[in-house]
Amino acid sequence: MKILLICLGVIFGSLLLIEGGLRLFFGLGQRPIYIADAEIGYLLAPNQNIRRLGKSTIINQYSMRTQEIKPSPPENTMRVFLIGDSIANGAWWTDQNETISALMQQQIEEKSSQTIEVLNASANSWGPRNQLAYLQQFGTFDAQIIILLMNTDDFFAIKPTGLAVGKDKNYPDKQPSSAIGEILEKFFERPQPIPGIGKVYGEKGDRVGFNLEAIEKMKAIANQNNSQFMIVLTPLKREVDNNPKNHEERARQRLQELIDNNDLPFINFLTLFQAQEKSDDLYRDHIHLSPLGNQIVSEQISQLLLELGVMEP
Repeated sequence: MKILLICLGVIFGSLLLIEGGLRLFFGLGQRPIYIADAEIGYLLAPNQNIRRLGKSTIINQYSMRTQEIKPSPPENTMRVFLIGDSIANGAWWTDQNETISALMQQQIEEKSSQTIEVLNASANSWGPRNQLAYLQQFGTFDAQIIILLMNTDDFFAIKPTGLAVGKDKNYPDKQPSSAIGEILEKFFERPQPIPGIGKVYGEKGDRVGFNLEAIEKMKAIANQNNSQFMIVLTPLKREVDNNPKNHEERARQRLQELIDNNDLPFINFLTLFQAQEKSDDLYRDHIHLSPLGNQIVSEQISQLLLELGVMEP
């Protein structure tokens, strides 16, 4: 009996050490969580402060990847509102200070005499209709500039749905029971069926048209709030490698027509990325940008704001 108790004590103590190590050194046991929303589909739960695998993630009271803010900018502060998907958000693998919005703020403050505040409303796999719903629900926060940061996949984004929240492992709605439990969950928990999700992904009609219409409505909201609206588009890795798909090229042409018809400031990163000596260094996978990619995108946006005269040098 004594030997059994000693063995149990050793096992329990070992588990505590493993649990503590996983939490302390890897940040496991705490992850960004999501909430479903009837109009937006889903968004990051507000008021999160997480350090995971050495990277900090801060989500403010409005579900932005931004420090806590006031509804309106402080006096003599230029507020820029970046809205996007995982490119803007950076996900768990990007430290808070290395997101595109944080880099923009640093770069503009270095070149401008103005105080600037860059907001970041974004979430993984958001499309224009999610982003429009966010603006409709939360407003523009009196931002003088609203920037829509897109990637090519956003042309084909589905309508907002919260069906995956709490069922898809990429959209957890609660913290794991423990750091050890998170590892076991990752490797041994089988994916749950998500009733109704197939119908959403099988959306009929002109999906590109639906998303372009949402972009026009975002522009209208910006106009109503006396904000400058601009669009930034990052390419997929295969497009940089001169291997685009026909439907992607057609979608890009339709966006260009919208931009020309509305005389919108626009940055197309396809040609800029193709001009880089080593385009592979710009990506961490087929779509998400590396720290170098984030740096280039933030620098170009910052430079455009200065050239347009919306920021004072």
